[in-house]
Amino acid sequence: MSSLAVRVPEELSARVPVEQRGPGLDRDGVRLLVSHGTEVSHHAFGELPGLLRAGDLLVVNTSPTLAAAVDGRVGHARVVVHFSTRGDDGRWAVELREPDGRGTTRARAEEVVGRGCGGLAGTKVRLPGGTRLMLEEPLSARGERLWWARVSGVAVPELLREHGRPIRYSYTDRDQPLSVYQTVFALPAADGTGSAEMPSAARPFTARLVAELVSRGVQFAPVTLHTGVASAESHEPPYPERFAVPEASARLINAVRAGDGRVVAVGTTAVRAVESAAGADGVVRARAGWTDLVVTPERGVRVVEGLLTGLHEPEASHLLMLEAVAGRAAIDRGYEAAVRGRYLWHEFGDVHLLLP
Repeated sequence: MSSLAVRVPEELSARVPVEQRGPGLDRDGVRLLVSHGTEVSHHAFGELPGLLRAGDLLVVNTSPTLAAAVDGRVGHARVVVHFSTRGDDGRWAVELREPDGRGTTRARAEEVVGRGCGGLAGTKVRLPGGTRLMLEEPLSARGERLWWARVSGVAVPELLREHGRPIRYSYTDRDQPLSVYQTVFALPAADGTGSAEMPSAARPFTARLVAELVSRGVQFAPVTLHTGVASAESHEPPYPERFAVPEASARLINAVRAGDGRVVAVGTTAVRAVESAAGADGVVRARAGWTDLVVTPERGVRVVEGLLTGLHEPEASHLLMLEAVAGRAAIDRGYEAAVRGRYLWHEFGDVHLLLP
């Protein structure tokens, strides 16, 4: 999919959570753009129960958000370490970024360790509490943005609890407490892992709204996908991520697909998890581990029929997944309507419901 033709003005970035924009607002106070194919309608998110029907199933990601940004130093240079994903060998995939007073800017090798030093391999970062981090090798051959690193001195979950803060980018006004980045579906992981960045499509849900949906016969299937860091500057495809689809959720998804209900994923992370657990026959089976699946229009979707998601940048690779679910024409029409309607972008912004 080529980039969308729309241009998103800077003023359409959601700079603070909706509940901080005025008195009496809650998380569900965002707007909801609905695409039924290429037909577009405009709603408040609180109208969602009336837009779904009894028997529909919402697949939700239970991954908690980590306080994944930690200040550090390389020599005399200040850096911010974004902890992305824990590997099976105890290492973590990390990204070094430069603090810029408004979040962070991507850090490049020569800016961190000095020109002519041969890149980041072997770079040592001093972290709070006497903790040390050393970069060992790039996560993939696609570049040097994410690196496998080994941490000594303390367990990373403890480091993040004591010294971390949520990752934020420069389009937001200020740092926010971690609670702002937790969704109503988040469940603490026993090993202290979670998502580097919030599975933000689920942010507008409140306990009250979930109760109303259940009372109307809408069901929920929990899955887990620990999402790694994104980048405001680059739109490469997603890296491998940890996921789990439990047996009970797999059975529920298959039962809904065999009946009259629709399987609607809440967020691109939920799509990736479910589609990673689906066989070529479309049957979902309990699975856990790593997924490197990239959902594209060519691959298509085997299970998901609808998607509730945030508004993505016009060059974002996530749009390939949206196109796989709804088709290019629906995405073009929806994004044109979102810009005209002054919808807000990014994790604190408005949301888009794509239905068949």
